[in-house]
Amino acid sequence: MATIRSAERPVLSAADTQLARVASNGCARHPHLQILVEATGRDAGRDLSDAVHLLCGLHGHYPGLIEIALQRCPSGAPQQWLTRASEAFERERLYLVRLTSAVGPLPSTPGAAETEASLQGARRALEMLAQSERQGCALGSATALIGDWWPIRRVLDRAGARAGVPTPPPSLPDEASVVHVIESLATSPATARALSFGAEQLLLQHRALFDLLEARAEARSDY
Repeated sequence: MATIRSAERPVLSAADTQLARVASNGCARHPHLQILVEATGRDAGRDLSDAVHLLCGLHGHYPGLIEIALQRCPSGAPQQWLTRASEAFERERLYLVRLTSAVGPLPSTPGAAETEASLQGARRALEMLAQSERQGCALGSATALIGDWWPIRRVLDRAGARAGVPTPPPSLPDEASVVHVIESLATSPATARALSFGAEQLLLQHRALFDLLEARAEARSDY
């Protein structure tokens, strides 16, 4: 009689799960991001300008998600990591602000009021994640932001190349540091779930932003 065996699967750590989540659910897989990175047509300038302005609307303010999380974080490895991440992301924020000035005004697009409402809602969502009382939620969001910023940086660098803005070298925390800080905190199922929730919600906001950018590009083509 045949015996049915369930395939043994390796149990992923909280850190490995986080890296896999960012890779599979982050904006790197969004089709509009790739369109922006490869943009060469007559609408490329407007589409890249739109992306820079909306990204600045979400992440160009201070304090942002990482800084708010750091303000509420107890001492230890997470605080040390968030301190480094905050310093690095401030340089990214300054680059984003310079780009916003260099690419010119926000392209005229139907639905401006709806766009602003969407950005306000996204900013509130990020603030709530950063202020969450669930241990691990804010760190999950912050580590996902750092991981998902690498593909976003490709869009910014593409816009910078068109606008003549020098590209600063990235200084974001590397993958090894992300793994270390998550493993230092994810010592219970509840914390691991909070890390997962924070990351998923951050990635959801990024995907929604690129959905919005895609819809705005389509609206301008019909305008």
